[in-house]
Amino acid sequence: MKPMLSSILSALLLVSAGAVMAAETSPVMDNKSCDPPKYPKAALMNEETGTVTMGFLVGTDGKVSESRIDKSSGSKSLDKAALQALSQCKFKPGTKDGKAEQMWTKVDFVWKLE
Repeated sequence: MKPMLSSILSALLLVSAGAVMAAETSPVMDNKSCDPPKYPKAALMNEETGTVTMGFLVGTDGKVSESRIDKSSGSKSLDKAALQALSQCKFKPGTKDGKAEQMWTKVDFVWKLE
């Protein structure tokens, strides 16, 4: 009987954790509100590619108030271009318990040559 009780407790803990997590939603970028980053000329000539991961602190108004590079693409010029362009984007603010709240979100941008 103990294994069954343990399984029930584990299931209850998972459901409780899910309920807590469901009360918070992360900010979401409005892709229509901004222009995609432009490939820096030097990076294009050097055929640089990669994925940059950025963090944006989004206010309750949906505007970015702080930004940072969390993981570099390997190219400073690609990282800078992505951060500058995407910091201008508008976001749907994150919410906590149904209220808009300032919070961080992560965005990946992939630089690739076509």
